[in-house]
Amino acid sequence: MARTGRPREFDRDKAIDAATALFWAQGYEPTSLTQLKASMGHISPASFYAAFGSKEALFREVVQHYLATYGQVMAPLWDESLSPREAIERTLRGSARMQAARSHPTGCLVVSGASNCSPENEPVRALLAAERQRTRAGLRACVERAIAKGELKASPATEALPDILVTFFHGMTCEARDGMGSDNLDAAVTSLLTLWDVNAVKPGTEKRSRKR
Repeated sequence: MARTGRPREFDRDKAIDAATALFWAQGYEPTSLTQLKASMGHISPASFYAAFGSKEALFREVVQHYLATYGQVMAPLWDESLSPREAIERTLRGSARMQAARSHPTGCLVVSGASNCSPENEPVRALLAAERQRTRAGLRACVERAIAKGELKASPATEALPDILVTFFHGMTCEARDGMGSDNLDAAVTSLLTLWDVNAVKPGTEKRSRKR
């Protein structure tokens, strides 16, 4: 018997949004193809593979979508029109708000999306590890720029500052997923930045030390 009616249209953008929410909430390995297909309107396996090729290929597309949307909270790190401190503060506060928001899964997909992968999924773990390394590099570049501009002292404390910042940043994911709200995270950012301020070069300090 011939089918009647028009086939249901496949909205690729909505499908990516649905897959993003699943991978973000559950991680790569726990998210099944059955769940992914169901979130996309119960599409058939043939439709899924025709649209995305594989689960891993879909995840890679989801990561790019995440970075281009929610991940834009990281953009200030590479904005050299901002002072290094302002770039870091905007990034941390923006990320805190985003990670704690209840309009989507909490935490950061890049931090938690592939934290426990089996060996066969090493390329997925490496994908997110590379993005986390980019964050480390951005934070370190801000600190080094501040030292070069004479805004921060060059000392063992400032040498460790990028590692402290990135550890805090990644730790926000655990706290947000455990229910910590944006106000608490924002207050923690304020306290963290005192480490920057106590190592800042005070205006006129260098001139006075030269006169001596």
